[in-house]
Amino acid sequence: MNQMTRLSPPAMPGPDACWDAFLRRDRAMDGRFVGCVATTGIYCKPSCAARHPRRENMAFLPDPAAARAAGFRACLRCRPDEIGRDRLAVERAITLIEAAEETPRLEAIADHVGYAPHHFHRLFKRETGLTPAAFARGLRAARLKDALAQPGSVTAAIYEAGYNAPSRAYADAGQHLGMTPSAWKDGGRGVTIRWRTVDSNLGPMLVAATGKGLCRISFGEGEADLRARFPHADLQPADSALDAMAARVAALVDDPASGADLPTDVQGTAFQQAVWAALRAIPPGETRSYGEIAAAIDRPHAVRAAGTACGGNNLAILIPCHRVVRGDGGIGGYAWGTEKKSALLAREARK
Repeated sequence: MNQMTRLSPPAMPGPDACWDAFLRRDRAMDGRFVGCVATTGIYCKPSCAARHPRRENMAFLPDPAAARAAGFRACLRCRPDEIGRDRLAVERAITLIEAAEETPRLEAIADHVGYAPHHFHRLFKRETGLTPAAFARGLRAARLKDALAQPGSVTAAIYEAGYNAPSRAYADAGQHLGMTPSAWKDGGRGVTIRWRTVDSNLGPMLVAATGKGLCRISFGEGEADLRARFPHADLQPADSALDAMAARVAALVDDPASGADLPTDVQGTAFQQAVWAALRAIPPGETRSYGEIAAAIDRPHAVRAAGTACGGNNLAILIPCHRVVRGDGGIGGYAWGTEKKSALLAREARK
C-alpha cells in the first residue's frame, strides 16, 4: 500500500450541488466547501446536524478561511475548522502505522498525533471506515497476500509481511483473505465453498459461501466461473444454511436494505475495505460519484483507484457498487452489465 499523503481537495462543486449536499448532510463533502448562513452569520460543514436554513439565505465558499474573510464565524456545533486538523492527524497516524515494524498501540498513535485515544479511535474510523487496528490488520494482510505470490515458503512470507508469529497471520488471513495463507497460495486448496444459483427478478444469480460467510454473489455466473476463481477449492452443493442465505440474496434485488446482517467472507486490502464500507453507507435510492467515494475515504485524488475497488467487489448488490456513477451523471461501468445497473437504480428510485 502506498503511503497516504496530504493532497489538495477536489474543486468546489457548483451551488446546486452544494445545497444538495447540505440537504443530505453528506459527510463525503466535508472539507470541499462550507455553507454560510446570512441570517445567523455562521458557516458550517455540509454534514452539520443543525436545522437547515432557507436556500435563499445560503451562500457557499471554498473553505473556512474564505468564510472568515467574508465576515462569517464558525458553527460551534459542527466545528468546520477542525476538518483539516482531523484529516491531517489521520494521515500522520496512517504514516506511522505503515512505517512501524509492529502495529503501534492506540495510545501511542493518539499520543503521536495529539488526541485522546478514545476520541481519535472514533475520528479514525469516521475518516477511513476502519479502526486503527483494523487498518493495520488490513495493511499486513495485503502485504502477506503480495508476499505469498512470490517464490518461497509460507513462513517466510508471514515474517516478511511483518507478523511476529504465524498464528496472528493465520487469524488475519482468515478475515482478510477469506482462507489461510497456505490455502491462498495454493489456489484455495483445503477450503470448502458451497454454492448454488438462485432466480431473482433480474435473472439468475450465483451465491457462494465459505464456512465464514458469502464469498461470491454475481449475475449470470455458474460453477465454471466459480472454479476459475477458486481452482483448488472443494466446491460443494448448497446446504440448508446456504439455501436460506441465497433466498435472502435474491430478495435484495427488490429490498436492498434487507441484507445488512448477512455474513461475508471477502478478501481485500485496507483501501478496498474502506471503499466497500463507503459503498455500504450509500442509502438505497441514492448515488455517489467515484470522486465522492474517494473523498469519503479521504483519498480525493484516488478516483481511479476507487473505481478499481468498486470493480473488484465480489458481492453484487450486498456491497452496492451499482450506486456509484460518473461525475458527469453518466451511468458508468458495472461488472455485470449496465442494463443490470440501470435496472437496480430504477428499482431503488421507486422505493
